[in-house]
Amino acid sequence: MDKGVAGVTSNPTIFQQAIAKSDAYQDDLRRLAATTDDAKTIFEGLAIADIQAAADVMRPVYDANQGHDGFVSLEVAPDLAYDTAATIAEARRLHAAVARPNLMVKVPATQAGIPAIRQLIADGININVTLIFSLDRYAEVKEAFIQGLETRLEAGLPIDRIASVASFFVSRVDVNIDGQLDKLAAQHPDRAARYKALQGKAAVANAKLAYAQFEEKFAGARWEALAAAGARVQRPLWASTSTKNPNYPDLLYVDPLIGPHTVNTMPPQTLDALQDHGVAACTVTQEVAAARQTLAALAEAGIVMDEVTAALEKEGVKKFADSLWSCST
Repeated sequence: MDKGVAGVTSNPTIFQQAIAKSDAYQDDLRRLAATTDDAKTIFEGLAIADIQAAADVMRPVYDANQGHDGFVSLEVAPDLAYDTAATIAEARRLHAAVARPNLMVKVPATQAGIPAIRQLIADGININVTLIFSLDRYAEVKEAFIQGLETRLEAGLPIDRIASVASFFVSRVDVNIDGQLDKLAAQHPDRAARYKALQGKAAVANAKLAYAQFEEKFAGARWEALAAAGARVQRPLWASTSTKNPNYPDLLYVDPLIGPHTVNTMPPQTLDALQDHGVAACTVTQEVAAARQTLAALAEAGIVMDEVTAALEKEGVKKFADSLWSCST
């Protein structure tokens, strides 16, 4: 907490790296292996114990902030990302197994995930919606969240302690689009400078427009009726915010995206950089018109954002699934 950390996230890749590169799990691995030879069961035993311990560490933050902060996230198995019913069942099972009020269950924002999110919010389970890349899918995520709250309220159930974040992935957008711009520059030397000038711009522009969408959705009579019953907004969470290109500023995906209700998940090196030279200011609402112009310029260059975000979603699900299987072998 000395660095102002108010929550913890996890995913299969984080667990895979921790288990593979540390001796900290050896005793627990031996203990679990003595009870079962099923690798997934062993992995889940390690993961749930870690999440419970982290939730207990963060519990004072959760209590002090009346459940606004202090959450720890655990992901539904990514190989269920395209199965709505299985996602719902798995999220319910993990929620019961961890048994901590400050748990958020992570559900991928695939097309199959949207109805699962709606149902799980109606169940009263805190949900971290992960792997959001596109503005259109983000709109569906927010609508599912609100519908879930409305369903729960209509059933006479409380909605004042339900928390959710929408994890909008940032840097991976630039990784994909920068590669496309490099190819365009090589193919069209006369326009190379124009393409190069667009590099490193798409991800922040996409996120700024997502925040503008957030502000619009959580306003007006429909939302105010839920807020009057104690509902809390689904907070935008910026994920994948470490800089992948060493030529870019280390806080490229942090400094421009600060604003009310936002959450930023950072690896330790990015958090250290923020403490060293970050600037705390409301920036996410600045230069929104320029963000729209950036995406328009990319479209003019032939970059199809729907194709980019669809590819990134598929890639993200596969990456996490591969990590899960790596943990389980």
